Amino acid sequence: MKTGREIDLGGKSDQVVSVSEFTRKVKALLESGIRPGWVRGEVSNLRAQASGHVYFSLKDADASVSAVLFRGDAARQTVKLRDGQQVVVYGEVSVYEARGQYQLIVRAVIEDGVGRLQQEFERLKRQLADEGLFAAEKKRLIPMMPATVGFITSPTGAAVQDFMRILTRRGWRGRLVVLPAKVQGEGAAAEMVAMLGLAQELEIFDLLVIGRGGGSLEDLWAFNEEPLVRAVAACTVPVISAVGHEIDFTLCDFAADVRAETPSGAAELISSHFIDGAERAGRAADAMAAAGNGAVERASERLDHARSRLRLLTPAAQIEQGFLRLDDFSNRLAAALRSTVQRRSQQLGEIRARLAQASPETRVQLGSHQLLSLYKRLQAASPASVLNRGFAIVRDEQGRPVSRRAAVKAGQRLSNEFSDGSVKVRAEE
Repeated sequence: MKTGREIDLGGKSDQVVSVSEFTRKVKALLESGIRPGWVRGEVSNLRAQASGHVYFSLKDADASVSAVLFRGDAARQTVKLRDGQQVVVYGEVSVYEARGQYQLIVRAVIEDGVGRLQQEFERLKRQLADEGLFAAEKKRLIPMMPATVGFITSPTGAAVQDFMRILTRRGWRGRLVVLPAKVQGEGAAAEMVAMLGLAQELEIFDLLVIGRGGGSLEDLWAFNEEPLVRAVAACTVPVISAVGHEIDFTLCDFAADVRAETPSGAAELISSHFIDGAERAGRAADAMAAAGNGAVERASERLDHARSRLRLLTPAAQIEQGFLRLDDFSNRLAAALRSTVQRRSQQLGEIRARLAQASPETRVQLGSHQLLSLYKRLQAASPASVLNRGFAIVRDEQGRPVSRRAAVKAGQRLSNEFSDGSVKVRAEE
């Protein structure tokens, strides 16, 4: 009797296993059959996760294997991994059962010199530099105001969108033509060489830009291929190389007339001269308008002055001026007569006053007034006037006024004189 997990295949009894069971067998076979050891290869597709784990591929010319450096092991390494780096790693094989994929669990990393691509980069750079391809005297000036710019790049990449956005934001008024080409992978360099040739044949471009966004050494390798580098150096139209981010360099950067750190930097470089020119034109226009307005104002002033002078020279104006002068003389004469009359009248009044003061009648009146004033002052100082004001005069038995308290003795008879009579009193102590 056969179990439910066995089937008859051509008279033979074979057991059917699940994918999970099969994968576990493979995992056990690999992990037990391959001992930990050292592996040499080139790092590519490097990805550092927020968890601290580092994933990458280790490859050579004929094969590639996935590798992982877990956080604890990664923290102990002194080698900083990068794409294109040639390394020797120590680790063991493992199977990730969820995908049925084997990978190398790396425990240690030792740098094994410069990677193959980097070595090729340095070799070709030295060769082309020795040929004078990168010589500074071969560099041409970038036109300050390019009317038509060609951009050799991928039409669907973010680089061309950033490039156009910056030109639009900065108000550039030229024409941009995108020359589509692959910028990564097999055949990319050949397509860009073809676009360089087409741009020269069209003879409509003042400036060419060749570039893309950043990436690994492998991603940017098309811009290091010798045919493209030579085509950039030989181009009859000035070329800006705008490949990658600030830290990325390619051989096209050395061959081009100018290197921009990014495509966005190339857009800013192209539009900066336009902005400067627009600002200068605006300032010149303002200065010209101000000069024109000033000239018109000065001419208007001169015209008004000439009109005024012409108006003064007409017969009617001369007659009017005569009337004005006559009225002025008349007013001045009347004012002089009034002033003379007033001055004479004042002098006559002064003489009359002096005569009046010198007449006998005036002198008698003045003496009478003086006598009356003296009489009034005498009356005001008389005893009767003092008594009328509420005062009293103390007299002794002989009728003599007593002016001090010390002159009065106890029991002495005194008389107090008021305005309406006298009162006899006796002094007490």
